[in-house]
Amino acid sequence: MITALRSIVFMLFFYPGSLILVLTALLMGQFSPPMVQRVATVWGQFHRLCARWFLGQKVRIEGDLPLGDYLYIVKHESMFETIDLLCVFDRPVIAAKRELFDIPLWGIIAERYGLIPIERTAGAAAMRTLRTSAKAANAAGRAVCIFPEGTRVPHGEAPPLRAGFAGLYTLLGLPVVPIAIDSGLVSPRGSWMKKAGTVTYKVGEIVPTGLDRREAERLVHAAINALNPPSALDQ
Repeated sequence: MITALRSIVFMLFFYPGSLILVLTALLMGQFSPPMVQRVATVWGQFHRLCARWFLGQKVRIEGDLPLGDYLYIVKHESMFETIDLLCVFDRPVIAAKRELFDIPLWGIIAERYGLIPIERTAGAAAMRTLRTSAKAANAAGRAVCIFPEGTRVPHGEAPPLRAGFAGLYTLLGLPVVPIAIDSGLVSPRGSWMKKAGTVTYKVGEIVPTGLDRREAERLVHAAINALNPPSALDQ
């Protein structure tokens, strides 16, 4: 009952507040494009505060998170990290599926903010777009974050990485920082019920450039699933 009440209160505050911020970004973005990024940062901070106050969710980062010319590969279990990465990094550029850009209002903001649309069926064309956008973001000093599984994955599951990771790893020539997360334990996919607890980001060892594709995938796959039960890697 308490979990349900907390989840309802969270929705009553977070979603109307998000709508206000989206409208603010639309208005301010007409006059000052950088304002979209600033409003997005405020949105991330607002989400973290709502999660802390109403849901009892805290955030912990294990390990040292290096900042600079890296490609950040993040485990994806919940909507939580999609928004919270705005607090972890400064104006991060995140690769997102193309369908999200069709959402009214939000899609316009996502494009102006600089998110990278991924067309899953576009093949080589999608990779070229991803590479160009990622290089531009990196040159602007913005962290490039990729969810290599392509969609949210229930906690405990460890599907293989999509082919896009290996292609981007080779094309960008950047060392990789793999990050595990266990957000699915408190904010499970497909459920409006969100539990109290601590969301942990676990920063893995940097994967250097120039490795064989299979070796790079093996290291990244193991690192982003480090918070899963050991049996998950056997899937």
